[in-house]
Amino acid sequence: MRLLLVEDDKKLNHSLKYQLEKENFIVDSCFDGEEALFYASQHIHDVILLDRMLPLLDGTELLTMMRRKNNNTPVILITALGTLNDKITGLDLGADDYLVKPFEFEELLARIRCVTRRSPLIRGDDTLSIGDLTLHIGESRLSGPKTSCSLSKKENELFQSFFRNPEQTLTREQLLAKVWGLDADIENGNLDNYIHFLRRRLQTVGSVVTLRTIRGVGYSLQLPES
Repeated sequence: MRLLLVEDDKKLNHSLKYQLEKENFIVDSCFDGEEALFYASQHIHDVILLDRMLPLLDGTELLTMMRRKNNNTPVILITALGTLNDKITGLDLGADDYLVKPFEFEELLARIRCVTRRSPLIRGDDTLSIGDLTLHIGESRLSGPKTSCSLSKKENELFQSFFRNPEQTLTREQLLAKVWGLDADIENGNLDNYIHFLRRRLQTVGSVVTLRTIRGVGYSLQLPES
């Protein structure tokens, strides 16, 4: 799962990034609202952890701009402003949850699990389901009607992207940024190779779900027509 951490306190930012990566999250971090807006516009994150008071562009302004552009990525506001009115304002602007500083790291993890669990495709803390497939994220394992198979780290991350966006076209740029990072120096051919691997995994487990090529754009995980 890829997170965007937006926190201008560098010490806290580095500490949270370190702890989240120890929990196997992929974390992009930034320190001001303008850079956060650029990251958010890429639509590659599963959750955004957003400080409310930021330089250049305030967190509430950023949240408002995201929602106006129909960016529905789950957002957890993290802030020292903890009055009832502050919480109501943040939630009314489109935040999915509100966490007041200081907080325990375990509570942050619980809230991340909460906002991602709201999808009907998610079962438990680290299992995704679509059609006749189940993706066991923590175990890096894919199960289907015939059998199950182990996945590499990148295969696991790619399948997570498709499972969270079923029957939606994910562009090549989105997939490369989400799995390898915005600044990664990777050739398009590497993605093609991994798509080939994913299709082999689907065949191995005996699934009727297919990975369709949208020519000139990207790929889409497709359920069979009813």
